[in-house]
Amino acid sequence: MPWLILSVPPSAYANPPAERIAVLRRGVNLTGWFLHPGSRDPAALRAWMSDAAMDDLHRAGFTFVRLAIDPALADTLPARALLRDQIARLERHGLAVVVSIHAIGWNPDTDPADRDRLVALWRDLAGTLHGLSAGLTFPETLNEPVFHDDPAAWWALRRRILLAIRAVLPDVTVVLTGHDWSSIAGLQASPRESDGDVVETFHFYDPPELTSLAAWRPGLDRAALARLPFPVEDRAACERIAATAGDAPTGDVMRFYCAYGWDAARVRAALSAAARVAEARHVPLMLGEFGASVALNEPARLAWLRLVRETCETLGIGWALWGYDDSMGLNVSRPPSGRPVLNRSLLQALGLVAR
Repeated sequence: MPWLILSVPPSAYANPPAERIAVLRRGVNLTGWFLHPGSRDPAALRAWMSDAAMDDLHRAGFTFVRLAIDPALADTLPARALLRDQIARLERHGLAVVVSIHAIGWNPDTDPADRDRLVALWRDLAGTLHGLSAGLTFPETLNEPVFHDDPAAWWALRRRILLAIRAVLPDVTVVLTGHDWSSIAGLQASPRESDGDVVETFHFYDPPELTSLAAWRPGLDRAALARLPFPVEDRAACERIAATAGDAPTGDVMRFYCAYGWDAARVRAALSAAARVAEARHVPLMLGEFGASVALNEPARLAWLRLVRETCETLGIGWALWGYDDSMGLNVSRPPSGRPVLNRSLLQALGLVAR
């Protein structure tokens, strides 16, 4: 009975078993299937990803996927049943599944009704996940909560979601994130949960001038930004590339990047700061998203991805590329065409095996 579970003090939950955390070593985000599927027809969703494509991910060395989910694709019993079937199929192919809610169109930052909707969604979704392997199924409370003006409101909501999940799924490991878009700063600011059976997560796209070609700012010369080097070992050479920008605003962004001197040491320092938080709290840590635009020149892109991956592995942090079907990652088409060929160079940068 759920109320009996809720009556157990959170401190009674032990840390996750080591073998469970081991499956969160190398992951990839499935970004289109239940988030931007194109067609919401149940038959199309069932056929979206083939068994062969799942096998290829497993054979390449991926140990888990992070399944991004729009609440609109999990808001009815038939939709949740379809979702459960696909999660079970991924698990049969040897892939653990992080079940990540991406609340498109909701505003839990400021709307109490949306906060209640999110808790209610998780009550229903936890029931849907009941019976799946606790060693392979990882509910994640919410993707990239913001809550800039009131982080304590996120911590309270996160606690409500955790309890809603725990009431139905007492044996699963829950993935928790801080506010501020799941940033390292949000991780550092968030309190340690007394429930020990959790993994903490964060996202990393620094420096965004490089990884997303300053996507937050419209009207820039993306072709020029795509020529930026990584690492920045020669500032003068970097500034000569910046001089090729077709307009002054783009040149300013590029020179800023050059001046900041993004190199291996800066990336390692940022990821080490996240690792120290997890070490102090005695909780496992996962980098839930990282990636770099396919438009970025290949040497810089592969060097950045390789460095982030290697640093995470050195620090004992599991990682998940964003994404399988996204231009920041493997750039597979949506929907995948039968058995997509995975980018060999990118897999090698991730320490994986290409078929």
